[in-house]
Amino acid sequence: MKRLPFWPTLVVLLAVLAMVGLGIWQLDRLHEKEALLAHFAANENKPPVALPALLPLKQEDLFRRASAMCLPVHPIKWLQRGARLPGGKPGWRMIVFCGTGAEGPGFAADIGISSSDVPPAWTGGVVRGRVITVPSETPLIARLFSAPAPDMAMIVAENPAPGLARSPDPSPADVPNNHFAYAVQWFLFAGIAVIIYAVALARRKRPVGHPGRRRG
Repeated sequence: MKRLPFWPTLVVLLAVLAMVGLGIWQLDRLHEKEALLAHFAANENKPPVALPALLPLKQEDLFRRASAMCLPVHPIKWLQRGARLPGGKPGWRMIVFCGTGAEGPGFAADIGISSSDVPPAWTGGVVRGRVITVPSETPLIARLFSAPAPDMAMIVAENPAPGLARSPDPSPADVPNNHFAYAVQWFLFAGIAVIIYAVALARRKRPVGHPGRRRG
C-alpha cells in the first residue's frame, strides 16, 4: 500500500480545515445577525428620540425614530442615489449633509425623491424619521483594501421636502442575512476538495497496463 504524498496531502488538509473553519464562522455570524435583526425590529416600536442622543451612531440604534434640526453644511453638499417615484418612474433620492449647530458629528437627511437630479432649493429644517446610515460612496474594490470609514447617521424623512416624493421607509427586512448560504457554500467547497483529492489519489494508485508483445 502506497503512502499518501506528504506535501500535497498537507496542503489539501489545511485548505479543507480552513474552509470548514470559514463555514463555522459564518454560522456564528448567522446567530449574531439574527440577534441584531431582532434588536432592529424592537427599535421600530421604541419612542422617538432627539438624534444627538444617538450620536456617535452605534449599529444597535439603527431603525429608531429620531428627529433633528438640519443645518445644511456650507457649501451645501448633496448625495444623489437612484430611486423610483410612485408609479415606477425613475428618480433621485436627495440626501443632504447637515450640521447640528454644535460641535460633534453631523448627520445626513434623505428629504425625498425628485424626478430631476438637480438639488432642490431646500435650506434646512426639522427632519423626523427612521435612522439608518448614509449609503457608501466608496467603490467596493476600494473598501476591500482600506479601513472602513465610520458610519454617518441618516434620517429618512417622514415628511419630504416640498415638491419631492417620500422615500420608502427603511426596514430591517431590507438588511441581508446570507450567512447560512455562505456557510453551506464553504462546507460544499470542503467536501468537493476532499472528493477531488480522493479521485486523484485513486488514479495515482491505479496500476499502469503493460503493452502486449507485437506479433511478427
